[in-house]
Amino acid sequence: MQDSSAHESSVATTPPPVQAPLHAHHKTAGILLPALGSIGVVFGDIGTSPLYALKTALAHAKDTGGASSAEVIGIVSLLVWALIFTVTLKYVAFLMRADNKGEGGTLALMALAQRAMGERSKWVFILGVAGAALFSGDAIITPAISVLSAVEGLNYVSPVFEHYVIYITVAILLVLFMSQSSGTERIGRFFGPIMVVFFFVIAALGLWHIFDAPQILWAVNPLTGLNFLFSNGLAGFVILGLVFLGVTGAEALYADMGHFGRLPIQLAWIFFVLPALMLNYFGQGALILSHPEAISDPFYLMAPPWAVPYLVILSTAATVIASQAVITGAFSIVRSGIQLGLLPRMEIRHTSESQEGQIYIPRVNRLLLIGVLVLTLLFKSSDALANAYGISVVSTMVVTTALAFVVVWKLWKWPLWGAIAFVAGFLVIDLAFFVANLIKVLEGGWVPLSLAALGMITMWTWVRGTRLLEIKMHRDSLPMADLVRMLEKRPPTRVAGTAIFLSSDPKVAPSALMHNLKHNKVLHERIVIMSVRTEDMPKVSPSQRYEVRELAPGFLEIILHFGFMESPRIPAALALMRKSGFKFDIMTTSFFLGRRTLKLSKTSGMPMWQDRLYIGLTRQAISATDFFSIPSDRVVELGAQVSI
Repeated sequence: MQDSSAHESSVATTPPPVQAPLHAHHKTAGILLPALGSIGVVFGDIGTSPLYALKTALAHAKDTGGASSAEVIGIVSLLVWALIFTVTLKYVAFLMRADNKGEGGTLALMALAQRAMGERSKWVFILGVAGAALFSGDAIITPAISVLSAVEGLNYVSPVFEHYVIYITVAILLVLFMSQSSGTERIGRFFGPIMVVFFFVIAALGLWHIFDAPQILWAVNPLTGLNFLFSNGLAGFVILGLVFLGVTGAEALYADMGHFGRLPIQLAWIFFVLPALMLNYFGQGALILSHPEAISDPFYLMAPPWAVPYLVILSTAATVIASQAVITGAFSIVRSGIQLGLLPRMEIRHTSESQEGQIYIPRVNRLLLIGVLVLTLLFKSSDALANAYGISVVSTMVVTTALAFVVVWKLWKWPLWGAIAFVAGFLVIDLAFFVANLIKVLEGGWVPLSLAALGMITMWTWVRGTRLLEIKMHRDSLPMADLVRMLEKRPPTRVAGTAIFLSSDPKVAPSALMHNLKHNKVLHERIVIMSVRTEDMPKVSPSQRYEVRELAPGFLEIILHFGFMESPRIPAALALMRKSGFKFDIMTTSFFLGRRTLKLSKTSGMPMWQDRLYIGLTRQAISATDFFSIPSDRVVELGAQVSI
């Protein structure tokens, strides 16, 4: 800062031509470094699509008697324009403007849409839950199809590897998921450079082969793709569903916006990733036009025989990075779901002291590993998995577009006709891809849809059961204001220290406080009724972290505010309050928590199967002590049995 001031004072006397661009240099570095980081995380999924997208679409064309020059150019045209329209125009140019305090993704957009409506909209909520559940299908299939498609390149190194592809894939996936507990901060530094090399290589291979058949560049004309689509009837529509594999991962551009910022992602996509992908697809198409036998696997056959082993290694590294990005995204969306009250509390470990987003959720990691291994062993090839892939992603895209309509109309204050006309263009394309992918439901698409349905049922049950339980507890509870008046008239014995009672609703007396009064017949000299609220924004600034209100002498009400992408650590919030003048000594403070044991009831308001599921979910939830990072030696738990 001192150097900057000295420099500014010298400008009036002698203009310094050498140091003038210094600020611009730092600004440029502040964009380029996040752009490099985004290449390693954001673009892994969509960047590895060339391994299987064109191959799968062309294989279907060949099976239906196609794969002529017109078909090859038409399919490449559809792929290229899917990248331009769906990814570049919809996500990069439009949706990334609909950010929630800098964050993107389905749940962030849902919170933004809820705020735009001015009230809790049931349909907006359902759309958000559906989008989050559909992401689970993508999170399970992406590691399986990505790693499997990369390892299959070993078949071109030597036929010996043919029988070991599955075992090598399983081994890589096991190592990937088992390493999650140690975090990705260290190895994450290498993600960007590896993906940069990967994109350079696939762009160079594509550019090299374009000269084999320059007529492939006719694919730049969108009419070429549309002509193929409408002149091939049902077969063209089926291939459109397979072409969609080229844009899977587009949601990551939007979901990871908060990690790297809008501008770095936009620059990385437009000036580096998109050109690399287009060149590679052009090169694959040109190779097939000049050597039709390359249709079996144009990605690997673009490389000279001596380079195939190195391309397999590089592609495997890229697919592992792509899988890592999806796994990290699954952790983030589950944490957001927990914070928004859509899921029971789970253990969340922080694997980085400097980055809040670096988290690990053991239970989610185990479920993902089981699902990925089952899919890998069940489908056994990337071609078979391609039928299961895509339906969950395109469904998420439809949900995102619908939520974006609410934001454009209500938050951006566009006229209704303008919002409909603008969003309809994107929705028509999304629905075309959606219908085309529905054809694959019976061929494997039922897998991600079933996973999404299970996720939605789980979240719906948790939200519904929690609401019914809160209504029951609120009905049976004593208002806090009434309790304070009663204690002022008949004050109990007070003992030294501070007691903090956690409560979901500070307006009613916590059950732990009532049990303490009933059985111990004493109160601490300072009583704090504390509740934790999750706001409809990703992060809350430290200045807005807490609210304090005095209910009576010795009684405080404290409300802590956290964003839905933050971990609600109470000791850290108390430390922040101490810096502002509030005296909280953690070693003389006791935390009183209520623990409820639920029992079945015929009058719960839910079907019996949902009651059982809800009770099962509550038993799987971790304690408030662990979730809020409260020191266990300062906690007193008071239990009660409650009929749901």
